[in-house]
Amino acid sequence: MKVLVTGLNGTLAPKLAALLRQQGHEVLAWQRDVLDVNNEAAGRDWLDAQGVQAVAHLAMGDAHWAGWMAWWAAQRGLPFVFTSTAMVFHHEPDGPHQVGDATTAQDDYGRGKALCEQAVRRAHPHAVVARIGWQIDLTATGNNMLRALDDWQARDGRIGASTLWRPACSFMDDTVAALAQCLRLDGASSSPHTPAGLIHLDSNAQEGWNFAQVAEALGQAAGRAWRVVPEAGYAHDQRLMPGEGQGVVLPGLGGRLGGAR
Repeated sequence: MKVLVTGLNGTLAPKLAALLRQQGHEVLAWQRDVLDVNNEAAGRDWLDAQGVQAVAHLAMGDAHWAGWMAWWAAQRGLPFVFTSTAMVFHHEPDGPHQVGDATTAQDDYGRGKALCEQAVRRAHPHAVVARIGWQIDLTATGNNMLRALDDWQARDGRIGASTLWRPACSFMDDTVAALAQCLRLDGASSSPHTPAGLIHLDSNAQEGWNFAQVAEALGQAAGRAWRVVPEAGYAHDQRLMPGEGQGVVLPGLGGRLGGAR
């Protein structure tokens, strides 16, 4: 199948694209320097001309772009997946956050993602909106937790890690496997295990590791000599609890980090 994956200049989307190609699908990219995301007519014509059969929207962008692409996919009965973020929730009220909780973001990024969620869900009744947390990749390339902690250690000579923060987080390969399942490229749209609607993808949801524990275990798994200093810092139970029957749940952190806490 031909799958449009937006955000291929980022970190997560290229990994999803690689997995889809391994599964035998053709991946198409949106080139913003060629096609203006705000030009709906040109965008729809291009999508039709390319024969796009599913859309995974991982790129940064506004609600207008997300909404009209979701509408285009809905009119053609095509799968549409949008990645949102744990940042749609503020630390007040605290989590863990349920699928049905009202979004409470106070910053522009979180508010923007919440608006995109609303636009996608209005436009496409069968779209999947997948909220994800901080991504982990042991190659330390791109925007991910390992790279950030490497930079933190290099800058400060230590990593001050809050014991009061339980982050939403997962390994990238687990996340992209779940997103690929959400695209329903096998045609199993009626399966009871098929994700639909708003879902939460968080490997820390059930185990509830605090950030100091995650940093310590990740440093060991990656062979880093970080100086992790537990402290009573940022306080937020940010975990994204999966909805009942959502169809896909990520493996826990313990299985990826050796269970060390």
